[in-house]
Amino acid sequence: QVQLLESGGDLVQTGGSLRLSCVASGSIRSVNTMGWYRQAPGKQREFVATCSTGGTINYADSIKGRFTISRDNAKNTVYLQMNSLKPEDTADYYCYLNQYSGFMYWGQGTQVTVSS
Repeated sequence: QVQLLESGGDLVQTGGSLRLSCVASGSIRSVNTMGWYRQAPGKQREFVATCSTGGTINYADSIKGRFTISRDNAKNTVYLQMNSLKPEDTADYYCYLNQYSGFMYWGQGTQVTVSS
């Protein structure tokens, strides 16, 4: 079993920055990708960013140029640096870990609120 614990969510003003962290623990093996999704109130969960163990990175178009994902494989941790935040970035941010087997684990989420 794998546990994911996110941190770093907060209330911030438009234009501000936050750094989210997600630490994986437990029976961690055969990790393919780690990344982030988000879910705004009343909306479906949407992809934000992903980073493979080999370093391949992909971003959602809506956050390109503002958010940066990074991983520390030795610490089983993935980060999301969020700059130039907008009110539409307000959401619960969920970390995930995807194994090569296809099995996926999710964190409990961390809340990000951007005030206008």
